[in-house]
Formats: sequence, C-alpha cells, structure tokens
Amino acid sequence: MTIVEKMKLVQHEMQKVLIGKKKTIELVMISLLNNGNVLLEDVPGTGKTLLAKSMAVLLGGQFKRIQFTPDVLPGDVTGIQFFNPKKQDFELRPGPVVTNVLLADEINRATPRTQSSLLEVMEEKQVTIEGTTLKLPTPFIVIATQNPLESQGTFSLPEAQMDRFFMQMQSGYPTPIEEKRMIQMMRLQNPFDDLKSIFEDGEIELFQKEVKRVELSEVIEDYLLSIVQATRSGGYISVGVSPRGTIAFMKAAQGKAFIEGRSFVTPEDIQFVAPYVLSHRLVLTMEGAMRKTKQAVLQEILTLVEVPVEVRGGATT
Repeated sequence: MTIVEKMKLVQHEMQKVLIGKKKTIELVMISLLNNGNVLLEDVPGTGKTLLAKSMAVLLGGQFKRIQFTPDVLPGDVTGIQFFNPKKQDFELRPGPVVTNVLLADEINRATPRTQSSLLEVMEEKQVTIEGTTLKLPTPFIVIATQNPLESQGTFSLPEAQMDRFFMQMQSGYPTPIEEKRMIQMMRLQNPFDDLKSIFEDGEIELFQKEVKRVELSEVIEDYLLSIVQATRSGGYISVGVSPRGTIAFMKAAQGKAFIEGRSFVTPEDIQFVAPYVLSHRLVLTMEGAMRKTKQAVLQEILTLVEVPVEVRGGATT
C-alpha cells in the first residue's frame, strides 16, 4: 500500500474519533515521517490527548503520557538508577520516554530543568540515565501540549527549546456542524475503542527513508531560502529562523509532497507548511509583539516573497 493510500486510511480512521482535525492529522503525520516532534497549543478539551493516543494505536506502538507539574523531576521523565535491596545492586528503571508516542501534557507547567530533560530525547532519539544511554524505539514522536490562555504557575519554553519542535500548531474549536456530528457519534459509544493498527512493522521507517528522496529543484530551494532570509531582516523581527529551522522547513515540504504521492516539491507545499514550521521559531521585537502575531508577520513575508511559477513536472521558473 502506498503512502497516499495509507494517508487516506489514517484520515478515515482518525476522523472517526477526531471530527474536523484533518489538517492537524496531516501535519502530525508529516512530522512523524521526518522524525520530528510537535507542539500543540490549544485550549483544554479540544482533543490533543485523544490525537496522541489515536496515533499510537494506528502505529501499533506504545503510548505513554507525562502530566507535567512543577514538582515533576527530570528522573520522572527519563528514568533512574535505583537500589534493589533484594539483589543488593542498582537497577535501571527507564522513564516514560521509552515509548513510541510520548504525550508531554502541559509541558510549560514543568520547571526549566525538567523541560530540558526532553532535549536529548527529542533531538537524538535516545535517553541517558546516569551514564547509561538507551536508544528509543522506532518510530518515536513527542507530542507536547500547552494551554495558551494560562500563565500563572507556568514556565515559558525558551527559544532554544521551541526550535527543537518540528512544528507548532493550533487546531481550534470545531464548527457547529462538526460539533453536532461529535455529540451524535459519542452518544452511544466511544469510537476510540474500535481503532486498530493500520501500519505494519517497519513500514513507517521505510516511509521515513523514502520521503528523503523527494526532490527540490534549485528554483524551489531558492524560494524556500528567500522566505527564511526574509525572517532575518524584517522590521518587527528580533531573531529569525535558525539553520535548524531551514532544514525542518525543507523536510516538511518534502513530507507534504510525499503524502500526496509526488516526487517533487511545489511552491504550494512550501506555503502550506511554512506557518507551522517557521512561526514558533521567530522572536519579535517588543514593538512587533505589541502590533502583530508571529503568524501575521510570517503571512506578510509569504505575501511579499516572489513565488516561482510552476511549468510542468515540478519544473519552475
């Protein structure tokens, strides 16, 4: 089964439990195909946890959740070495990070020290516990959440850690029609109970290798770089997109093309992923933050940067 057929199946199955989240599901799959991690910033009760649990079921993998609070310690996340009195020796107890889908719920409620314990996990797909390094199972993705409305008792993620997230997104509230479908669907039973795995062992890893073969013409590369460069010189921007962000931008565009069955990236792919890959990597000036949102600043950049014209077969001019 091709990735296009798999994506249609993923959308079909996920729509059974998450009404109106088609774009969010697509973006999470693009992140997963690129070994990226996702930050979901939305109000409580909009399906963030259900999205992560459902993704784990469809992958046929393990799901673990960390509910972050200020008293959660790094060892509660990564694991510890503990003394076993029966064996009179120390034993390794891996933390919840050793899984396939990790839900880092309300990550901004954890202290900076605990937040930083996820950096190695997110970047290198491994965890070091008191000198012992464990490789994480594959596939692996961190889906972190935070509530944008609350600031009391929270610790904002620093820019360096925000940069480690492949994408940041908001799904928002469902439409009235979608919410009506939701209450009709949930009245009799929870459709989550009927979800089943649709990916075979090693299939995601195969797709992760194939997505890297998606081509970017030189014109598309220049278009992508022009957008990145524009984020580093805008009047309202203090810090633009990092080189890590440039690579993520390229990979996300490849992922978008790949799940649509194309072997080349188009300008539309670039424009589709840009808000979710780049916005959270911008740091606005004080004046900029008072006047505009990061999303609005990026949208202006996308409007101003000249778009190459597609000719045929992915060629552009």
